[in-house]
Amino acid sequence: STMTAIKHALQRDIFTPNDERLLGIVNVCKAGKKKKNCFLCATVTTERPVQVKVVKVKKSDKGDFYKRQQTWELRDLTEVDAKDASKENPEFDLHFEKVYRWVASSTAEKNSFISCIWKLNQRYLRKKVEFVNVSSQLLEESVPSGESQSVAGGDEDALDDYQELSTREEQDIESMMEMCEYAISNAEAFAEKLSSELQVLDGANIQSIMASEKQVNILMQLLDEALGEVDTIEGKLSSYEEMLQSVKDQMDQISQSNRLIQISSTNNGKLLDEIQFLVNYMDLSKGHIRALQEGDLTSPKGIEACINASEALLQCMNVALRPGHDKLMAVTQQQLLFAELRDTFARRLTNHLNNVFVHQGHDQSSTLSQHTTELTLPKHSPLHRDLLRYAKLMEWLKNTHREKYEGLSRTYVDYMSRLYEREIKDFFEVAKIKMAGTTKEAKGKFGLHGSSGKLTGSTSSLNKLTVQGSNSRRSQSSSLLDMGNMSASDLDVADRTKFDKIFEQVLSELEPLCLAEQDFISKFFKLQQHPTVTPPLAQPETEESDGGMLSRMPPQAEHRHSLSSEKDMVRLMMNKIFQSIETELNSLIALGDKIDSFNSLYMLVKMSHHVWTAENVDPASYLSTTLGNVLVTVKRNFDKCISGQIRQMEEVKISKKSKVGILLFVTGFEEFAELAETIFRNAERRGDLDKAYVKLIRAVFMNVEKVANESQKTPRDVVMMENFHHIFSTLSRLKISCLDAERREAKHKYTDHLQSYVINSLGQPLEKLNHFFEGVEARVAQGVREEEVSYQLAFNKQELRKVIKEYPGKEVKKGLDNLYKKVDKHLCEEESLLQV
Repeated sequence: STMTAIKHALQRDIFTPNDERLLGIVNVCKAGKKKKNCFLCATVTTERPVQVKVVKVKKSDKGDFYKRQQTWELRDLTEVDAKDASKENPEFDLHFEKVYRWVASSTAEKNSFISCIWKLNQRYLRKKVEFVNVSSQLLEESVPSGESQSVAGGDEDALDDYQELSTREEQDIESMMEMCEYAISNAEAFAEKLSSELQVLDGANIQSIMASEKQVNILMQLLDEALGEVDTIEGKLSSYEEMLQSVKDQMDQISQSNRLIQISSTNNGKLLDEIQFLVNYMDLSKGHIRALQEGDLTSPKGIEACINASEALLQCMNVALRPGHDKLMAVTQQQLLFAELRDTFARRLTNHLNNVFVHQGHDQSSTLSQHTTELTLPKHSPLHRDLLRYAKLMEWLKNTHREKYEGLSRTYVDYMSRLYEREIKDFFEVAKIKMAGTTKEAKGKFGLHGSSGKLTGSTSSLNKLTVQGSNSRRSQSSSLLDMGNMSASDLDVADRTKFDKIFEQVLSELEPLCLAEQDFISKFFKLQQHPTVTPPLAQPETEESDGGMLSRMPPQAEHRHSLSSEKDMVRLMMNKIFQSIETELNSLIALGDKIDSFNSLYMLVKMSHHVWTAENVDPASYLSTTLGNVLVTVKRNFDKCISGQIRQMEEVKISKKSKVGILLFVTGFEEFAELAETIFRNAERRGDLDKAYVKLIRAVFMNVEKVANESQKTPRDVVMMENFHHIFSTLSRLKISCLDAERREAKHKYTDHLQSYVINSLGQPLEKLNHFFEGVEARVAQGVREEEVSYQLAFNKQELRKVIKEYPGKEVKKGLDNLYKKVDKHLCEEESLLQV
């Protein structure tokens, strides 16, 4: 048939070259594409191990030969779906890596191919492939006896219609045919010859078998004896097996016992590890317990023992228990013991440190009397040194008993704030006494009273200070130094230098005090590490201090429940402890300003220097912040000083009957500039002084012109000339760089008004002589050469002699005397502008 021819052609052209045998074939096309026919072939390899494949073969478009298009391994086939087991249906599906849908040319071909696949599945794949919608009858017909051997043997041969001869078989047939001449010409005779030779061989075989009967009998006898021996050996083996079975049972029992012993040993080892873990990490020595319960907190050895015991207790309490440990009664009891020891020691430590604060405070207060006459603050280093021994215990208390730690910090802050308030108050009273002087006159002037020379207790008394004018006050507004307080005659350089030293001493005493206290708080309360969000320690209370000052913390800070960092806690504690420093400093500054307004220059320089130094050490420190706030007050007082001088310039009144001369505020500016340059010689920042210079010189210029315009006795040009000459001399001598423009302006004004005075005020005493020489200058200005001027008629020698004859010597001397008297009347002696 056609299919058989195609099968042989495929075997010959495609599969034989690849050592494969074709076992099943079906003509198919893809579902929905009936034009493109192809063949599905089931093949096996001739070499071992046998590989079973499904090959898709397609006829080439060019010619009659076939070619492989796609190959699948049969082991990759998971399911064969025949679509319908009862009705004839040519469609079927093969499930490889995806589902392939096929339509066979006939149902018979489909069934034959599926049957072939089933047999190959039975033999090579151990029934791995699943067959769906395949009739059981088709599968039963494939295996008549149900034995796999028949599938492997006869059925496979039945499928194989053609089998080629091997090479050796071909050689044997050729040699046999060569021995017979008519093997090809007379096949029947050749076949008869072969048959006769076969019969001869069969007969020989039978005779041989019959001749060997005796040997066969002997062999059978030997086989019987061997069977008997085998039975005997089997009996012995059976007895040995019974014996071994009992031994096996005993060994099983021993193995079971050994396994139980091993499990017990492992459990005991684990239990021992757990017990050692609990004993090592949750056992506190008796020495540590005794130190926590009754250890001496006053001696160095006792403190060290308590520190070691508290650290050991903390380690025991913080040990990471394993799952289930918390259910052990011993662990629970130890935890209760640790909690009791922690509470007991925390209570002992808190009470002891409270007592230390109180006793140290009394000792410190008893030494305050020796400082009442000296401008020094008591040193707290002994107190800090004693307390720092407890720093590690404070850290332990912070980690274990936060409430008691906060309570201690509040107690320390409350106590130290009172102690520091007394010390600072006494210190500033001494400073005020030294500034104002201890004479009766000074006490009367500045409201000081009392036998000890102290100021009144309340800082508000500064507002009541009154300054009484001395008898030497000038009738006008005195000088610029007066400022409504004391006259210039009451002040000298020594007094100002004394004030400068006192103010520097105050700042120099306060700086180390604040820095030392802040450093102690950080170390003692363990607040210098990393920022953490914790509750506030020292809430500022709205209690009144001895000086009548309320707490300076803003209201929102009083009610905050948490602080952003430990730096905030340090700052808050420092604000509470030193709440009186800023007030007392402002009070001292106010007193210095009352004594002499020029003291604000000294204070500005000193305060700026100390703020600059503090900011370089720690910009966020309490000292830096406080001094910065006070510096604002000092700058404000300095600005008031400058504004007061400008206001005095504006209020100057001149006498209508006397010469004006050099104005008081001009000499006042000179004194101010000389003093300021001396004070600011080594200052870090001159910005405020330079601004003040510009303000003052502008006011001086404006008010000089105002006075010159109002002057009746002295000509305007004289007032302007003398005062601007004085200003120019001052600025040239002091060489103030920021006033270079004003110095040039002063020179320009002085020159202009000098020329104006000469022209307008002195007049022309030798009028005709003046006219003659003015005419000569005019001719020269018109371009006439100087040597040719004498040739002109109006300006020859004869004309000059006529003019000179009109002014004899007596007349000239009289005119010069009158001119000198006039100038002497206008000019003042101070400026020495009148030169003879």
